[in-house]
Amino acid sequence: MNRSCAGSQQGFSLIEVIAAIMLLAIAFTALMKVAGASISLTQNAAEHSGAAMRARSFLDSVFVGEPIKPGSSSGKFDRQYRWQLYVTPWNEAGNAAPQASLHLYQLDLDVLWGPLVHPRSAHFRTLRLGGPVAANNAQPFP
Repeated sequence: MNRSCAGSQQGFSLIEVIAAIMLLAIAFTALMKVAGASISLTQNAAEHSGAAMRARSFLDSVFVGEPIKPGSSSGKFDRQYRWQLYVTPWNEAGNAAPQASLHLYQLDLDVLWGPLVHPRSAHFRTLRLGGPVAANNAQPFP
């Protein structure tokens, strides 16, 4: 039997253990940054999805049962989301003929959320067909 082999033990030195722990710490830090960014992107997507859902519902229901009036208005959907609507007559060829029975109107909707100082926003635009606006009804809607 060789006593010199039995007396020496094979294992990891303290430097090797510290190096392995450092590599694990660096890898864990990188994974946490990726996970944090993923959570942030998911929250951002959820906020934009909520804004789009509210905008679609609002644009589908605005001016139903009432005439379209050029102008602007604003309001709140709930505690988180606010809106601003701008309605303008639209004609691709220029000014619409005043005797036309129907006119196109461009509806521009801005949905805002977050702080009032630097809000996050999403912009939506659509066209809506409506009757002509009489001269006495040309006031912006409330």
